[in-house]
Amino acid sequence: MRQDVSTALSRLRPVLELLADGAFHSGESLGFTLGVSRAAVWKQLKKLETFGLELEVVKGRGYRLCGGLDLLDAKRIQAMLTPVARKLLGTVTILDQAASTNIELLEQLKIGSGHGCVLLAEWQSAGRGRRGRSWVSTLGGGINLSLGWQFGGGVHLLEGLSLAVGVALARALAKFEVPDVRLKWPNDVWCRGRKLAGVLLELTGDLTDCCGVVIGIGLNMRLPKCSGAAIDQPWVDLEQVRPGIGRNQLVAAVVDELLPMLQAYPHRGFCNWQQEWQQLDQFTGCEVQLHTSRQQWSGVACGVDETGALLLEVDGETQRFHSGEVSLRAKC
Repeated sequence: MRQDVSTALSRLRPVLELLADGAFHSGESLGFTLGVSRAAVWKQLKKLETFGLELEVVKGRGYRLCGGLDLLDAKRIQAMLTPVARKLLGTVTILDQAASTNIELLEQLKIGSGHGCVLLAEWQSAGRGRRGRSWVSTLGGGINLSLGWQFGGGVHLLEGLSLAVGVALARALAKFEVPDVRLKWPNDVWCRGRKLAGVLLELTGDLTDCCGVVIGIGLNMRLPKCSGAAIDQPWVDLEQVRPGIGRNQLVAAVVDELLPMLQAYPHRGFCNWQQEWQQLDQFTGCEVQLHTSRQQWSGVACGVDETGALLLEVDGETQRFHSGEVSLRAKC
């Protein structure tokens, strides 16, 4: 089934590129450019709804994609990178469709490739978040990005890495003046009190020596309400708070921040990112609940330590937690 969907999307790519400008195109002009009949054009256009795209039809004017479609372009992304990031980059690959960009890149790392490589998908059918959750994705409605990196020295050198990735994302968003960006331990980016992006780190290899990590990032840019209804927590997209940001420009800004950070991380660790993370912490000083696999804790969030562990004041005593999920219990 997923293979059928992928094939269908690849076949729709030419008509998507024509409609990406958001302008009206007549069935006749589309058919002429594509070398097919108007009836064949209509069949293709009807399939766009499968991917959450809204097609407007006006008699005498033709068809258009409401708001257009900002398709990803590997060459444009690479051209916008800084010289430092360009030297560290492996490849940039863009897929029309993937079940999960993380899974695809993990397989590359397992066979010794994928280091410094960026993999993006226009549409992701089985994106994943933490704790088995799914990540909702619509065609061209966000960024589905995975970045692979090989580390030596063991997984202990990567303590706090998901938090550092959050800081890198916040820095990238700051370049576009996105307001009210905050971070939620251990791996979410919030904006105006709602979730904007999530981070999922997955490891492969020898965790005591040489290992590979895939950094998966899902970021909402323009998510239709009908798709957002499937999300089980408050969410926001960039269209609501800072419309007009180009997807290629944002991907380049994110990669610019991530690659130098990954190169330096085994030598510097999270301590160099700790202060900046705490300045962006959504919950410092707030009463929160921490759910772990064994029990639930309640206390006041006090930031994180130099390893990225959550500091929670429980009954006057500070405790440290290295995993779990924070949920706000009461307003500050």
